[in-house]
Amino acid sequence: MSHPYTPEAESRTVEALDDIALYDGVRTRRVLAFFIDYAIVLALCVPVAVLIFFIGIFTLGLGFFLYPILFLLVAIPYIGLSLGGQNQATPGMRMMGVRLARLDGRPVDFMLAVVHGVLFWALNAVLTPFILLATLVLDRKQTVHDWLLGTVVVRS
Repeated sequence: MSHPYTPEAESRTVEALDDIALYDGVRTRRVLAFFIDYAIVLALCVPVAVLIFFIGIFTLGLGFFLYPILFLLVAIPYIGLSLGGQNQATPGMRMMGVRLARLDGRPVDFMLAVVHGVLFWALNAVLTPFILLATLVLDRKQTVHDWLLGTVVVRS
């Protein structure tokens, strides 16, 4: 059962997220978590590629058209289920001791997690590493996609 959303709950959450200790070392931990998660997704692509091979044979070659979107087939559920799950963090983020939080106090759900990941990749494709420059000027060391979605990465 979900709790009703109230403006008072949002103000308490925003105040709780104003603690500067929550952001100590977050930028570095976040970058390292990205590399760990990227390696995990690439490792998960191997069994999915084998599965697509057999699907391709079974469908007389039609399944082979899934290869161009192989990374997306693995990354989207990985991000959605882990970031939108109970821990509010991907395995890489858990290893680095950070998690994603919403400024309104509600938990991160599957759809927000997927949108967060897609925005990250889209902005990263356009802005390359400049996406990290936003963490130098925005409150709470947010990146652009965090700022747009009303989320923040904090220490666990």
